[in-house]
Amino acid sequence: MRTRPLGTGGPQVAPLALGCAGMSEDTTPAGEPDAVATIRTALDAGVTLLDTADFYGMGHNEDLIRRALRPGDRAKAVLSVKFGGLRGPDGAFVGVEGRPAHVKNALAYSLRRLGTDHVDIYRPARLDPGTPVEDTVGAVAELVQAGYVRHIGLSEVGPQTIRRAHAVHPVHDVQVEYSLFSRGPETNGILDTCRELGIGVTAYGVLAHGLLTGAYRQPAGGDPRAHWLPRLRPDHLAVNLALVDRLRPLADARGITVAQLAVAWVLAQDHGHGTAVAVVGARRPHRVQEAVAAAGLRLTDAELQAIDKAVPADAVAGTRYAAPLMALLDSERGTQPHMEASAS
Repeated sequence: MRTRPLGTGGPQVAPLALGCAGMSEDTTPAGEPDAVATIRTALDAGVTLLDTADFYGMGHNEDLIRRALRPGDRAKAVLSVKFGGLRGPDGAFVGVEGRPAHVKNALAYSLRRLGTDHVDIYRPARLDPGTPVEDTVGAVAELVQAGYVRHIGLSEVGPQTIRRAHAVHPVHDVQVEYSLFSRGPETNGILDTCRELGIGVTAYGVLAHGLLTGAYRQPAGGDPRAHWLPRLRPDHLAVNLALVDRLRPLADARGITVAQLAVAWVLAQDHGHGTAVAVVGARRPHRVQEAVAAAGLRLTDAELQAIDKAVPADAVAGTRYAAPLMALLDSERGTQPHMEASAS
């Protein structure tokens, strides 16, 4: 895969990134050989960006990546690390932290777990409503000056926050959920703001938590994730799976899977700017190979129009997350500043 800068002056990346969260969340140690093989398969296939967070498996994911990287791999791997998600002893999320002291402390532990002297992209996982984004980004900027961080990223923030952060230090990448089932960045100004400022976009959730794989079926007794993913609730699931079924003939016509069609659609939204990256989660090597094949697809204008007709932006049933989690998303609050502390 050809690489290109992620944002103006950003790191060189392939259009496909590997999301590593699933390798540590709800995964037994018996699955670790597959996870290691998946990371190595991705790097060998030309995938460059590995997306992780210090709270994925409460440090396990970073340690896993360190063990997966072979001699020489670190030079070609772009490590993107999120921080600021707080967890309790039971693993439950208990808040968001973006104070400067926490930023520096969190990076110190990440560097130790990853076994490296720097991370390539460092970003707050969510906007801390009690800390000005200027303070959080300013702390990361100091780490850039010190050589511990190469580039600054953001995650799930709206246009005004992007501009405020970018005024402190150039932001090279904004990570946001973006897929056929999550079209908000098109209408809330996030994509337009990033294009205007020369900021790259890494889209996660491109397969809509499994719905857009084309293989998802309603489990007997329901999906346990439905309490925090409303689109998986029985009252919404039938509508959403019907939308997926409308994509099947379009995928079949190209001889590809629905999942590959969904990945190719996200990458097609780049509109020639060369800065869109699709983050695909995988725990097994063959999933990486499928995604890499999708990254090489070029959808025609007619195909893109047919996809949009099959899955209109407003046809998906249910919100992205349950209300408490939606409240943490600055990206869903429009362009209004949100500086008051809130419960989480």
